[in-house]
Amino acid sequence: MGRGKLRIYLGAAPGVGKTYAMLSEAHRRVERGTDCVVGFVEHHSRPRTEVMLHGLELIERCEIEYRGSTFTEMDVDAILARRPAVALVDELAHTNVPGSRNAKRWQDVEELLHAGIDVVSTVNIQHLESLGDVVETITGVRQRETVPDEVARRADQIELVDMSPQALRRRMAHGNVYKPDKVDAALSNYFRPGNLTALRELALLWVADRVDEYLQEYRGEHNIRSTWQARERIVVGLTGGPEGRTLIRRAARLAEKGAGGEVLAVYIAASDGLTSASPKELALQRTLVEDLGGTFHHVIGDNISDALLEFARGCNATQIVLGVSRRRSWQYAFSPGVSATVARESGPDLDVHIVTHDEAAKGRGLPVARGARLGRSRIIWGWLAGIAGPALLAVLLNQLVPDLGLANDMLLFLTFTVAAALLGGLLPALASAAFGSLLLNYFFTPPLHEFTISDPKNIVAIAIFVGVAVSVASVVDLAARRTHQAARLRAESEILSFLAGSVLRGENSLDALLERLRETFAMQSVVLLERSSEVDPWTTAASVGTSPVSRPEEADVDLPIGDNMALALTGRVLPAEDRRVLGAFAAQAAVVLDRQRLVDEAEKSRELAEANRIRTALLAAVSHDLRTPLAGIKASVTSLRSDDVEWSEDDKAELLEGIEDGADRLAALIGNLLDMSRLNTGTVVPLIRETDLDEVVPMALGGVPEDSVALDIPETLPMVAVDRGLLERAVANIVENAVKYSPDGQPVHVSASALASRVELRVVDRGPGVPDEAKNRIFEPFQRHGDAPRGAGVGLGLAVARGFTEAVGGTLTAEDTPGGGLTMVITLPIAGDVPPVSPELPTSAVT
Repeated sequence: MGRGKLRIYLGAAPGVGKTYAMLSEAHRRVERGTDCVVGFVEHHSRPRTEVMLHGLELIERCEIEYRGSTFTEMDVDAILARRPAVALVDELAHTNVPGSRNAKRWQDVEELLHAGIDVVSTVNIQHLESLGDVVETITGVRQRETVPDEVARRADQIELVDMSPQALRRRMAHGNVYKPDKVDAALSNYFRPGNLTALRELALLWVADRVDEYLQEYRGEHNIRSTWQARERIVVGLTGGPEGRTLIRRAARLAEKGAGGEVLAVYIAASDGLTSASPKELALQRTLVEDLGGTFHHVIGDNISDALLEFARGCNATQIVLGVSRRRSWQYAFSPGVSATVARESGPDLDVHIVTHDEAAKGRGLPVARGARLGRSRIIWGWLAGIAGPALLAVLLNQLVPDLGLANDMLLFLTFTVAAALLGGLLPALASAAFGSLLLNYFFTPPLHEFTISDPKNIVAIAIFVGVAVSVASVVDLAARRTHQAARLRAESEILSFLAGSVLRGENSLDALLERLRETFAMQSVVLLERSSEVDPWTTAASVGTSPVSRPEEADVDLPIGDNMALALTGRVLPAEDRRVLGAFAAQAAVVLDRQRLVDEAEKSRELAEANRIRTALLAAVSHDLRTPLAGIKASVTSLRSDDVEWSEDDKAELLEGIEDGADRLAALIGNLLDMSRLNTGTVVPLIRETDLDEVVPMALGGVPEDSVALDIPETLPMVAVDRGLLERAVANIVENAVKYSPDGQPVHVSASALASRVELRVVDRGPGVPDEAKNRIFEPFQRHGDAPRGAGVGLGLAVARGFTEAVGGTLTAEDTPGGGLTMVITLPIAGDVPPVSPELPTSAVT
């Protein structure tokens, strides 16, 4: 009997509809006449899921006694005895009650599959064993029930049940997933938009990898060698040289442009082991590609081009990234090179990128060395062609064809002179002309084997030969000079264009400009120096590189910028022709420095303007909000002291209560003003120590009525590292603000929970709420949202609360309350030496 087939519905989180989809499939199979039974389905009291069980055959669960309680589990024996064609088994990662047939439900499923029964099951992405640490980092919850990845990967079919985070949260808010009393807690903790988005991405990537495995298996079974561009897979060919890191980064950028792109770096070594790259460089490149999310491969092959193409087609790659060859120009005479060969033989299904690169520490460089304009190798080949070529030609002509004729001999010698001019320039050509004329005189001009010429015509011929050789050499040398000048002008124009563009773009990074200058001229360090006057010492405005100088006199190159500023470079002495570009850099550096200082001054002006605005608002607050409670106190005191009216005891008590309320309001307003002043002046110095929230939060509720707040602070919370006094003031301001806007009969809920390395304190009200565009504005000083009455305060409570929260290393943000209202979330760091406590999820979220 064959093994049954396993089909899995995979979801990113509870509530996306995995069980519903599984039951829908069961109904379709039953309608087609398939013998299908429900082995175990957990509907979690969800009406729509529960309805889907109607019309399906259910296998009764077995009952197991454990520690005095009775639990129900799937009855594997009953299913095996029934032997249906298909069995529905929900929650593949479920842990069975001790005493069951197997410890895990996936082991029960394995038994059913071995018996030839097809199984349809469900699992969430967070229950896969390999993703446990990742899910804990994202959500702060460690999943205790997991299923090995291999079990899921062996499934014959995997279908992703997908749903956007916003749609899932709406489904939960409507009560379709959890009971109403659990909705707020779930939405505020595990089912936050960020958590759901991350879990959804994990599920999509995991399924994409599984699909890729299916594709590779199919291609292997059908011996398909052509590339199917279902996914961007980029192969980087490495030689072990320093350019490899540039190629890897370039490939990573290409992979980022396509969703799900993959980078595979490959180094191909010869099978005889005679050549190899630097192990240190390869180790660095391996680390780099792995840090960028790619993989490193070491392949053996005699022919590098064939081995690289074979590897790329074997892994179904879509692109190959190679570097420009580092070989000498004369080496192309023997073969076109790996890059050209791979590009030619790649075919239409592989794109080949040839990437330029530079040697490390050589900079971008302007052409500087006059002797290097033709290249060292070309000059060497020019001398060989000019000296060795005529000598070899003289020997061959003298031995093989001695009677070829002086005119033909001269043309042959002229060929080597022209070759020397083309390769090495003027000096090798002149030497070749002189050496060739001596050889012609000695071997081919009568009298032979003597350095004399008897026929005047031969003298003219040799003179013409020398003239033509010198002329050709001069033309070639002039062309090389013009090429050198054009290269310099092009490089200078690019640099000047960069400087002009940076001015237009308003770039203010002085360090980046100096680094570009250092790279351009391949210098060791670049320093911008300035001084207040000619008698003051130099100070460093900015510097890049190693061992910067402190005075212009100590530098290899110094360029004055005005009277009291200079640019100093160390590393080598630059030729005079580079001064123009260096002057452009210097002028731009001075402009950028001035711009930075103007930006700093503008920022200071903005701060002064903000302080002036706060001062104006403070005066307005003092003129009205502070005078209002003072006026009430003054009126009550005047009434009590009046001799014209005989006040009853109740009247006196009411007036005294009014005085007390006014004094309390006045004290709160003055306290907030003083706190805001401390925050603006930076004089708040928190005393951080380990604190229990259940000791601080209740103390902050003293200013609100007892029945206006519902407190839920678990004693199992870890300790937080905060300043108790500052945190108490922050919580007090937030709670008072929430109570102020909450409707009558709706208490403010204050709860706390631990998530990973932080603790969140949430203050939830059912008031009118705040629109998204105003959520940040309510934390600004002297801001009151909407039509808050003037007596509601000066608008400093939330500003002070955020300032104190940030002072103790926490954050304060505003969120919408599900169902209406505003939720203030204080996030605090857990004390370092106390391990975090993971919150418990509802049972349906865990399973």
